[in-house]
Amino acid sequence: MHSPAEEVGLMGQRLATRVQTALDRVPPAALVDLMRAIRRMATDRHLSYDREGVAETVQLLPCPLTMRNDQLAYTHYVSQTILECTKRLPDMYFEVPEVRDVLRVGPVEEEWLRECWTPAHRETNPVFGRLDAVVDYASAMWKDTIKFMEPNLSGIGGLHMAATAVGILAELVVPRLLEQDPGIRLQLPPDMRDLLLQDLIEHLEVLGRPGGQIVLVDPKFAAEGPDEPDAVARWCRDNHGLSVLHADPSELRQRGDEVFYGDTRVDVVYRDAGVLDLLAYAAEGVDVGPMRTLFRQNRVVSSISAELDQKSIFELFTDPVLAERLFTVEERQVMRRHVLWTRLLSARFTNSPHGERIDLPEWARRERDALVLKPNRSYGGDGVVVGHTVEQSAWESALDRALGDTESRYVLQQAAPIPVQSFHVLDADGQVELEPFYVVMGLAPSRYGVALMARASQQQVVNVAQHGGICAVMVGATSLRKSELGLKFDADAIQRAATT
Repeated sequence: MHSPAEEVGLMGQRLATRVQTALDRVPPAALVDLMRAIRRMATDRHLSYDREGVAETVQLLPCPLTMRNDQLAYTHYVSQTILECTKRLPDMYFEVPEVRDVLRVGPVEEEWLRECWTPAHRETNPVFGRLDAVVDYASAMWKDTIKFMEPNLSGIGGLHMAATAVGILAELVVPRLLEQDPGIRLQLPPDMRDLLLQDLIEHLEVLGRPGGQIVLVDPKFAAEGPDEPDAVARWCRDNHGLSVLHADPSELRQRGDEVFYGDTRVDVVYRDAGVLDLLAYAAEGVDVGPMRTLFRQNRVVSSISAELDQKSIFELFTDPVLAERLFTVEERQVMRRHVLWTRLLSARFTNSPHGERIDLPEWARRERDALVLKPNRSYGGDGVVVGHTVEQSAWESALDRALGDTESRYVLQQAAPIPVQSFHVLDADGQVELEPFYVVMGLAPSRYGVALMARASQQQVVNVAQHGGICAVMVGATSLRKSELGLKFDADAIQRAATT
């Protein structure tokens, strides 16, 4: 006998099973052709990651992950709550010594933060981020499986990839599913590009520059990383008639109080580069003054507040004493249920996930199976050690290296079960096999919805940068008419921006 909550939760499991069963019924030869078509379309639509200057097509797995509309709504609520808490961190950093200890940045970064965090930012602080989490929407108690692992508050990956992946499967896979089970009804979740564009358009209006020029400031000449800014700019033009430009930080010039890209005035920027990246540019002789001006004038998304983007943010959220001082009752309820216990690793005493007072390094040595060690400020999965996947000697060596590192800081985080999903893949002979993959979600919330990017890997460090693949997420619905595939966008705002 299931509880009412479990009965509702099992509806998600039934939807996922129905979709998987329909794909399993596709004849083997047709399934091989389908998977090859997915690969070709992924290449054609630039679903790629650059490695040493060579574009590699990212593996797109064929079975869509599914969720219900109530699950989408709850995911939006909890992810937006967490994101809003991160927006208040600069004032906490300046006013609360304990916060400054947890989120310590270098002296030059702090100088930028102090100069560029202004009263205008307190009124309107534009941050478009992605919160990485594990969640199993097919679980009967799915809410309890939502566990946030780390924030990514600027320059997020997935803007182009997530929506493109969903579009490919909607075009190629959904028709095959309907052939096997005509009763399946799916629709797309919000498009990450739509959510970002809506935020940029609204911020232009706040700045008194409606219809102004949007520029994506992202390194053009990097040899590593996802190939996304140009694709996003093309999408804005083709779908909304908007001119969105892509500039390298070195291509910006300042004239008076205005910043220009060539002869075009820059009104608002969506940026990939952080202050540390800009300092590296400056060391090569690049004038980074234009970006500093844009930060100070609150014309950058994500704002200067995103310079406090660190995994140790979650220590503030999971330390009960600090959380009670800093956050509301409702925010703390979300944090207690959904944020993984996280602590900066150092020789100190703190509270364990269960509230006991512990000597952190000694406790960490004993609790290897329950912990993950991560560099506090790096990304892409580099340097992550999952305790239960290594021997005790390797774990202790990793802890010792982290404790002795004088340049970087590390966090310990409670390990969360990572959902496993079986996907069809082609073996070396071109035959179909079912293989298990770990799946991690990236949640990009805004006031208007939450976009999802699902990544998959056969290793427990799940990241596209680590040669992982991606999945598409779709939502249970009553119709698959094309008009219902996507976010209900603010057409008036788009029209104003296109004609101003």
